[in-house]
Amino acid sequence: MSTRRLPAPLLDAALVGASLIDVWGHVDTSEPLRLVCALAAAFALLLRRRLPLLTFLLTLPAVLVSDAVFAALAALYTLASLTRRRALLAVCAVAFTLSDMTSLPSPDFDLSAPSTFVTLGYTAATAAAPVFLGQLVQTRRDLSLRLAEISRARDHERQLTAQTVLAKERTALAREMHDVVSHQVSLIAVQAGVLQVGSRDAEVKQAAATIRRLSVQTLDELRHMVSVLRASGGRPTELIPQPSLVDIPQLVDNSGIEAELHTDLSDSLPPPVQRAIYRTVQEALTNVRKHAPGATAAVRIRHENTTVRVTVTNTAPTRPALPLPSAHYGLIGLRQRAELLGGTVTCGPTTDGGYQLCLELPADGTW
Repeated sequence: MSTRRLPAPLLDAALVGASLIDVWGHVDTSEPLRLVCALAAAFALLLRRRLPLLTFLLTLPAVLVSDAVFAALAALYTLASLTRRRALLAVCAVAFTLSDMTSLPSPDFDLSAPSTFVTLGYTAATAAAPVFLGQLVQTRRDLSLRLAEISRARDHERQLTAQTVLAKERTALAREMHDVVSHQVSLIAVQAGVLQVGSRDAEVKQAAATIRRLSVQTLDELRHMVSVLRASGGRPTELIPQPSLVDIPQLVDNSGIEAELHTDLSDSLPPPVQRAIYRTVQEALTNVRKHAPGATAAVRIRHENTTVRVTVTNTAPTRPALPLPSAHYGLIGLRQRAELLGGTVTCGPTTDGGYQLCLELPADGTW
């Protein structure tokens, strides 16, 4: 629970003001020595936060020569709230007690008088009060810090619990992916193999071979993703091998559509940039195959100043597209990946009825 406190400069000004009032009530202006010591003690409180011990020492002369003790008590409280040296606090309290009982320049300190012991007890209690109060404030501050640490530890524990629940969900998701998706893709690969062997049409054989190859590749990637999802805790499972620019020609050749590749990039780009380029071309060619049957595509990857620009353009489809499920998550993922790398992804139809997807990324990898 937070408490409202006065700003530090305002509180210091209030203490200085209270000390000046104490000086006005206990020091006569006709006594310059006492007046100077008392005023010095009052204004020394401005240093109490940075130099608490020095501030207390500067207030002791006023206690020795006058009855203006408010500044010394405030300085002693500040010192007690900031230091953990109990012996030092005891010495300072004794110093205040002896200074208050000594009246310079003509000291009156008679130990044989009973009233002296009464005054000594009262003065010692006066000195002990700010010490105990400062230590109490310090203990309260320590407890607040400890409670804050406990609260952070509790939040961390809740995060660990949430991660454990997430890990269990990932394991369940991996199991479902393996049981459902892998089974269906395996059937597709098997049927494509049967069609490839049993058909006499060259185009059908080629299409079946492409379907079988893509199905096997999808199964391999799916198995690796399932192993990643099942790696909940322990050693991290890396997504390896990661695609790079050298894999793009094979990607274009195996896309199942008529596509041309034009590139002037080298493999010296940062790996995240290379992966983003590969995934962009992969998603664009997949969309052409799904939504523009019979269309041709052109993939252009070039380096312009400090920017890498990837453009995938396809012509208008020559056959009606089959109704396939799509939630546009692929394009959303491409945009998010590009934004993380400091780039952009734009897409839209062309004037000839085709479609174009464009990726722009900083080539130096400064994101």
